[in-house]
Amino acid sequence: MSDNTGGPDEAQQPKAAAQSEAAAKPEAAAQAPMDAAAWQAWQAQQQWQRNAAGARAGARPAGSPGWSTLVRPAEAAPVPTATLVAALVAGLAAALLLGDGLGPGLLLAVVPAVAAAYAAARAARRTARPWTVVWAIGCLALLAVPALRDSAWPSTLAILSAVLLGALALHGSRTWPGVLLSPLGFFDSAVSGLAWALVGLRSRGGVSKERWLPVAKAGGVAVVLLVLFGALFASADAAFADLLGGLMPDVSVEDGPIRFLLFVLGALLALAAARTAAAPLRWDRIKVAPGKPRSRVEWALPLVVLNLLFAGFNAVQLAVLFGGYDKVLESTGQTYAEYARQGFWQLLWATLLTLAVIALALRWAPRDGAGDRRFVRVVLGVLCALTLVVVAAALRRMDLYVDAYGLTRLRVSVAAMELWLGLVIVLIMAAGVFGARWLPRAFAGSAAVAVLVFGLLSPDGMVAERNVARFEKDAKIDLAYFQSLSADAVPALDRLPEPQRSCALRGINDEMSRAGDIPWYAMSLGEYRARQILRERPVTAPYDTCSRLGTFGSRTEY
Repeated sequence: MSDNTGGPDEAQQPKAAAQSEAAAKPEAAAQAPMDAAAWQAWQAQQQWQRNAAGARAGARPAGSPGWSTLVRPAEAAPVPTATLVAALVAGLAAALLLGDGLGPGLLLAVVPAVAAAYAAARAARRTARPWTVVWAIGCLALLAVPALRDSAWPSTLAILSAVLLGALALHGSRTWPGVLLSPLGFFDSAVSGLAWALVGLRSRGGVSKERWLPVAKAGGVAVVLLVLFGALFASADAAFADLLGGLMPDVSVEDGPIRFLLFVLGALLALAAARTAAAPLRWDRIKVAPGKPRSRVEWALPLVVLNLLFAGFNAVQLAVLFGGYDKVLESTGQTYAEYARQGFWQLLWATLLTLAVIALALRWAPRDGAGDRRFVRVVLGVLCALTLVVVAAALRRMDLYVDAYGLTRLRVSVAAMELWLGLVIVLIMAAGVFGARWLPRAFAGSAAVAVLVFGLLSPDGMVAERNVARFEKDAKIDLAYFQSLSADAVPALDRLPEPQRSCALRGINDEMSRAGDIPWYAMSLGEYRARQILRERPVTAPYDTCSRLGTFGSRTEY
């Protein structure tokens, strides 16, 4: 977001210094005015007072404040009524919809928090930039993953990524410090947001009855009518009663403490988001000084040697690719599995270390002129291109290993990570050509897109699909591994013949039976489809049969 409430220009600092001395009087310490029109002028005055106090402290020269002073947010505009109402709704939604688990309820509980932040940003006269809209849409899209997928691990990644995008949308960060530190702003806003809301509630203590009494009466009448006619219609028609019972959250006295805690957390998080939208921390003001530039020889010699090593390794990989693996296995004494598995992990670490080398090389790169910049681009561009070949070799190793031994969660996860690392390297190469100002946001956006695609593709479903196809090809299957998969794997496992089908689905079926009936707002689409399949075609194979097929054996995932 962008602000339209900043202080005067630097050219006016002499005048501002005089103003700040006048502002140092006791009346300047008064609370912010609750009138929105007066708040703009008051905020500018308070900003100059803080600048003058920092200059008088003498710890740093004026104009070179510490990072804690730089990132300090402006005074927030008075909390609007719409924000308070939306925070209350967010707390109620969290208490009612999240007590039985995640699912569509998480997205529904977040929507009021988004409305609270929007109202607070409007009151602070912050305008949304295109990137702000992109981050907000991406945040909501990521929160749809728990509504679609039953598996916990892609949903957890999606929620963490949604927090990152939400922080970027609220803070409007563009630089590396801003992208990396923006989520920390929620901790500060959680404390200041509560105080901000309490001040707003106290300021409304004297509001006349003519303003709130009609709304309270109308709300009370609406609740009475809904309860009265809803009860009559439910008693008159069993189908409507079932529909109403499925839509309404089931709240019991035993759940009271948990529901209350969820209400507090939901309202507090909504207030934190709104407080951040009204006055975010200025992480982009933190400037990371570049390292001391090295001479061309000192800087380039290690990188040139590394490029030669990468080139030699890639040449061997191409020779193996076109020459076949039998000769390599014969000369090394490794098995097919050892060659594929061991090579992948080493190449994954090589990719990660290469990114670290590139970051350090950019910090100490020579930068005396255009010639140095071209030299740096060439050396690092060659390293990036060779690293992409390493990424391709690692993915080829994983593909060979999966062909021989099947797909698992760990294997699909690290393969997805390797693909994303390859994308990051491509972005770095593009930054070397077109400039790097957009790279921090592209990095965050690529990570969020990767997590979103990973969740939407249903990794548990992919694992089941690949292993079922392998069974259809060579009749090999690991039934013990399927017991730990989520309901997302049920459609693919349902294609197996009996008794393999029932044995593969036994663990998932037992887990859902123990869970019992799940309300609609806590049930993902993946679990809903799985329950339908198992209801139409139940598990029938007896325990002894599944035990003979190895269903209940232990295993180690590689």
